[in-house]
Amino acid sequence: MLTARDAVRDRVRGLDTGADDYLVKPFELAELLARLRAVIRRSASQAQAQLEIGGVVIDTAARTVTRDGEVVTLTAREYALLEFLALHCGKVVTRTTLYEHLFDETDDTLSNLLDVHVSNIRKKLGHDFITTRRGHGYSIE
Repeated sequence: MLTARDAVRDRVRGLDTGADDYLVKPFELAELLARLRAVIRRSASQAQAQLEIGGVVIDTAARTVTRDGEVVTLTAREYALLEFLALHCGKVVTRTTLYEHLFDETDDTLSNLLDVHVSNIRKKLGHDFITTRRGHGYSIE
C-alpha cells in the first residue's frame, strides 16, 4: 500500500485489511524497490494461483471461478468479494472490511449492496458456501 496516511492506526488498518506492506509518501525509490523485492521473496514460497474450497476453484491469476469443473460467471465485484473471503478462509470478515475492500470512498454505498453480492454468489456456488455471522460479518469455512 502506498499512501500519504502515516498515522499508526492507518498503517495497522491497511495491513489488517490485506496489504502485504505499507509505505508512506514521500518515500525513497531505493526503499520502495527493497520492499518490492521482499514481497516477491515472501510470495515465491506461496506461488499458488489457485484456491480450492470444496468443489470450488478460484484462480487468482486468471480471475476465474469453477465449480465441479464448470466455469462460474461472476461480476467483477462478486469475484473481488469471493476472492477476498477465500483469501481469509476460516476467518470472519466484517462488513466494514468488505465495504472498504469492494468500494472506494466516492461510492455512496450505505445500502444492502453487499448483501446482494453475497446472495448472487450463493445462487451460483451454493447457499452454504458463504456463512453469515450475524452481527459480525461473513466467512468461508
